[in-house]
Amino acid sequence: MSKVISVKEFIERGNSLPIIDVRSPGEYEHAHIPGALNLPLFSDEERAEIGTIYKKQGKIKAVQRGLEFTGPKMKDFTKFALKLKSPEILIHCWRGGMRSSSMAWLIETVEIKCSVLMDGYKAYRHYVLDRFDVPCKIILLGGYTGSGKTEILQALREAGEQVIDLEGISNHKGSAFGSLGQEIQPSTEQFENMLCRELESLDYNRVIWVEDESRNVGKVFLPQSFWNQMRTSPLIRIDTPYEIRMERLMRDYACFPLEGLVESIKKIEKRLGFDKCKMAVDACMTGDRDTAARICLDYYDSAYGSQLTTRFGTDLKLPTVKLNTLDSKSTIEELKSIAKDTIFNI
Repeated sequence: MSKVISVKEFIERGNSLPIIDVRSPGEYEHAHIPGALNLPLFSDEERAEIGTIYKKQGKIKAVQRGLEFTGPKMKDFTKFALKLKSPEILIHCWRGGMRSSSMAWLIETVEIKCSVLMDGYKAYRHYVLDRFDVPCKIILLGGYTGSGKTEILQALREAGEQVIDLEGISNHKGSAFGSLGQEIQPSTEQFENMLCRELESLDYNRVIWVEDESRNVGKVFLPQSFWNQMRTSPLIRIDTPYEIRMERLMRDYACFPLEGLVESIKKIEKRLGFDKCKMAVDACMTGDRDTAARICLDYYDSAYGSQLTTRFGTDLKLPTVKLNTLDSKSTIEELKSIAKDTIFNI
């Protein structure tokens, strides 16, 4: 008989054992436990039909219809499990009820041990959201667009520091141009699941470096409690000259097709103003991507500058690291020194 285990144990054991999510494809696609495999007991349409029967005709009729759907699939379910070549499999559904227990029973008939998540994916989601309330030592990397913050985070990680790359997890670089060259963004719920997994791999007694972001990164929203922690965390400002930032932006964005660049510029038309937006689009259309980039960069500089003033006052007495090159690795030792000596005294 399958064992029912807690969320914490389920996640810990999931680091070495396969996880099977037996919810419908639509449920799984919207959001799932990172690394889980989808082996749906019912299709989206079948699940909807069973739900309707349950409401109108009761549980017994719904179960009977469910058996009609699953009967022909049972052999394929066991073949899927056997291909995993694991002595034990972790299984969950939405509430830890009939779908997961039924699949566990079936898979155990082919001599594979199964453990079921107590209260299912719903309990996992409670666990995820609670995780963002746990205090951690965040240091924010701030700076104007093109300062090299993402590259610095990568260099910090290579140097053995703990890093959360919010833009990497969300498949978006943060600005109106942030979707260029990126994969489709996950749902906010899936982003939260992935962020939780990243946080769980870190030591909360050590510094965690995070880029200073808005509450939303593209269409994805940061968890409110984690965002609150970010807004009260110390910030180190990366001070990079305008022309170096322009060079980085041209390197990273000018390579994209014209249509994508124009569409991105039009996303900020209301904030740029009609005239400046038209100037930027016209410059792009005539091949003058440098001018288009400068118009947009000036807007982002003004917006971020205002945001910093609102948060920290006009004096802006922030720890600052100058970066006068495209080589972001040159900042690492200075950043580590600031973190050690003036922020957390670690």
